[in-house]
Amino acid sequence: MNSALQPQIQHLTCAHPGGLHKIAYREWFDASTGPKEAARVVVCVHGLTRRATDFDTLARTMAGRGWRVVCPDMIGRGDSDWVSQPMLYAVPQYVADCVTLVARLGVESVDWVGTSMGGLIGMTYAALSGNPIRRMVLNDIGPKLEWAGLSTIAAYVGSVPVFTEYAEAASWLRGRMGGFGPHDETGWEQLIRPYFKVLPDGGFTPHYDPAIAIPFKALAQGDESGGKSGGEPGGNSEAFSMWPLWDAISSNTLVLRGSLSELLSIETCEGMKVRGPKARVIEIAGVGHAPSLIAPEQTDPILEFFSEQ
Repeated sequence: MNSALQPQIQHLTCAHPGGLHKIAYREWFDASTGPKEAARVVVCVHGLTRRATDFDTLARTMAGRGWRVVCPDMIGRGDSDWVSQPMLYAVPQYVADCVTLVARLGVESVDWVGTSMGGLIGMTYAALSGNPIRRMVLNDIGPKLEWAGLSTIAAYVGSVPVFTEYAEAASWLRGRMGGFGPHDETGWEQLIRPYFKVLPDGGFTPHYDPAIAIPFKALAQGDESGGKSGGEPGGNSEAFSMWPLWDAISSNTLVLRGSLSELLSIETCEGMKVRGPKARVIEIAGVGHAPSLIAPEQTDPILEFFSEQ
């Protein structure tokens, strides 16, 4: 791995109903050859409250192989714009932004890595006729979401406390990241430091717009009839089922599942093996939701999968 490789920070103007917004993205490539000569192009999209820097280890390794890697901050996160209409923080707008992003890249096909929300975006994009996704990695996400995992996320998303000291902020976040599994201090720093923005008074607070929680919690609180969903007793167990979407996908697909995941069940993975793109599934031991894609045992299968013809 070439630790000297660093990303270029780019910005892209996208459209939403009633206006425009900018998204920022980190673009990695071998400077000796340039992005246009890359052997392949990979788009990596983060989870609900995360950002593009989560993929720095994976992206640096890919760029060292001569690949071009693009990692956006989705709207409402990181260095991208916030929007005034909270219900735009949802998959349809995210997909539209990614379509614009791929058009900017000027390529006919891309490979995709999507963690959690990024995987939902990828599945929706890959189900569209004429989509450019050649191979897709879904990181602890699938066409059916379990109520236990959704309720866990709903309990913390939108919580944006302010801390006076970075150490206090880091300790708070680290306590919420048990599902990511064990890391060394370098790994924790990659996951934690970019999560916080520095306020004018020197304080620290999470990077994202708290309003991203509004559409998510509306989904997690129940279906349109008011019933609870995702398999909660007495609810509609199919409210979070996206199997028809899955069945429309033809891209070669690899699924990584944290063995302790509350969001992606073993049963759903079994279905993903035999329906739609008939995915391969790899289980990551000792990890919940979601594998951080930093350790070699998590990144090597992705590298091998994308290297196949």
